[in-house]
Amino acid sequence: MLDHTGDLGKGIDNDDLDAAISRAQHVLTEHQNEDGHWVFELEADATIPAEYVLLEHFLNRIDRDLENKIGVYLRRIQGDHGGWPLYYQGKFDLSASVKAYFALKAIGDDIDAPHMKRAREAILAHGGAERTNVFTRIQMALFGEVPWHATPAMPIELMLMPKKALFSIWNMSYWSRTVVVPLLILAALKPKAINPRNIHIQELFVTPPDQVSDWIKGPFRSYWGHVFKGLDKVVRPAEKYIPSVLRKKSIQKALEFVDERLNGEDGLGAIYPAMANSVMAYHALGIADDDPRAAIAWRSVKKLLIETDTEAYCQPCVSPIWDTALTGHAVIETISHNRAVDREVTSQKLAKSLKWLKDRQILDVKGDWIINSPETAPGGWAFQYRNDYYPDVDDTAVVGMLLHRDGNPDHAESIERARQWIIGMQSSNGGWGAFDIDNNKMILNHIPFADHGALLDPPTADVTARCVSFLAQLNYPEDKAVIDKAIQYLRSEQEDAGCWFGRWGTNYIYGTWSVLCALNAAGISHEDPMVKRAVKWLLYVQRPEGGWGEDEASYEDAPKGVYNQGMPSQTAWALLGLMAAGQVKHPAVQKGMAWLMSAQKENGHWEENPYNAVGFPKVFYLRYHGYKQFFPLLALSRFRNLQASNSGKVEVGF
Repeated sequence: MLDHTGDLGKGIDNDDLDAAISRAQHVLTEHQNEDGHWVFELEADATIPAEYVLLEHFLNRIDRDLENKIGVYLRRIQGDHGGWPLYYQGKFDLSASVKAYFALKAIGDDIDAPHMKRAREAILAHGGAERTNVFTRIQMALFGEVPWHATPAMPIELMLMPKKALFSIWNMSYWSRTVVVPLLILAALKPKAINPRNIHIQELFVTPPDQVSDWIKGPFRSYWGHVFKGLDKVVRPAEKYIPSVLRKKSIQKALEFVDERLNGEDGLGAIYPAMANSVMAYHALGIADDDPRAAIAWRSVKKLLIETDTEAYCQPCVSPIWDTALTGHAVIETISHNRAVDREVTSQKLAKSLKWLKDRQILDVKGDWIINSPETAPGGWAFQYRNDYYPDVDDTAVVGMLLHRDGNPDHAESIERARQWIIGMQSSNGGWGAFDIDNNKMILNHIPFADHGALLDPPTADVTARCVSFLAQLNYPEDKAVIDKAIQYLRSEQEDAGCWFGRWGTNYIYGTWSVLCALNAAGISHEDPMVKRAVKWLLYVQRPEGGWGEDEASYEDAPKGVYNQGMPSQTAWALLGLMAAGQVKHPAVQKGMAWLMSAQKENGHWEENPYNAVGFPKVFYLRYHGYKQFFPLLALSRFRNLQASNSGKVEVGF
């Protein structure tokens, strides 16, 4: 625990603070696109670039130069343990390692090269390719490396089930639904990859695939896992008795789902797995490559690539709405009280970004969310450039707060549409999920297909906090009941240690910052025991040098809020949370600000290699390249503004 005793009179020099803010703002200004938006790279682990390589080989659309660059990237991020982790300096992950090895072999790496030998030995030592997760076994089935019965039974007739049926696709999260539907087509048709180089990875199996009898092995998270394993044994042989007319009808239903939600060059669901599956589904159905649907699906995948002179990788998706809104909050914070900022130029750039955001509000499309909220009018924002069927309340709340902070009356209609949509998306327990309402049939996370444990989108504290922040910032008296119900949910979600779990950012620091901002906006007293416990926890996990850090291991039962180094993004979150809780004059905040300033480079950048966000806990993690830049700017600027204010109180929800 950091010793917080010290001289309260020692503060941060305002000239130095202004200089740090100015440098950071310049970096963001340089990164802004001509039309006003910001977008930063969004990096995952080895699995997405490896899957992209295998997709090229599935289709026989091999780009040698691009694949060679992806090979450079995959070799660079190989771990000292011989395999590939799910995040920076993480432990060995079997499924990621099998995919990366498969991709490198497809690219042309000699299996006796030292890095391939190390990878193979590590994979075999961890049980071999037969012990990989469901999605990896599906990938191998597409290449004929394992039989299709190595994958759980997922009959395409699921497409015909109504929502009231337990196994209906409408009871899955948006990301599961968009990934599963084209995958059902593939499972029904069982296509074989073209695989022009005839690449195989039988050397990665401890037991030959035709001798494996326990593909669904667990570990099971509950008794239901064993029940559903038994059900799988019944369903698979029964599939051959399904009438062909019913199967054709189901395939057509799945195809219509994909066609309707194809989403132009932003792709099905605007996430890589769904987009890649749509490409393979069209191919399996015999739809020509130059068919407009197949062509645009392929282009959507290609747009996710990040390529430099020497390396390349594939992003899981893009984050322009999120990046632009978050950067906008940092920029708007710099305008007040900061002598180092050219307010006129900054305001012009902000106005440009706000117009770009307003133009992307989804006002006409009733997406899949309408099934659970039929009376609610559209009004949300998506995460990506376009994803009209799948807006999310987190982006919507952040954009709504930014528009409200700008104070332009022309934003009123956009803000009101967002407000009504968010209220309509509140779940029955008072919280909010990201994309759906009451998407919480937790039993589904125990089916064999859901070995990742992330089939659903239940309410979470961080998303709920953002919605509370938005509604509380608007301060409509008629929203009090909605906010009060959400506050009760947040109370129930606080951990014994005083922190909150972060579903979409790493991890407890992210969740605790989010909730403290919401509680402050909602007028919860800083003396409330809930707030005091959260402040105590943040102070406890501050590092000796003044920063905060936490890596993805905290999703895997490692200590909460602890890491071997401070990180700019998480230090900023902790400081923003403490300031929202009325602790701007606390010596820990002073020390944290000093560390944040000292960590900044002369060119205005901060460096941050560890991952800072999560797709699915324990399964898929993310590194937002923009977090290290706009969150520290927001924290420094807010600290500067609070010093200059009379109240010292954060007056906004974010």
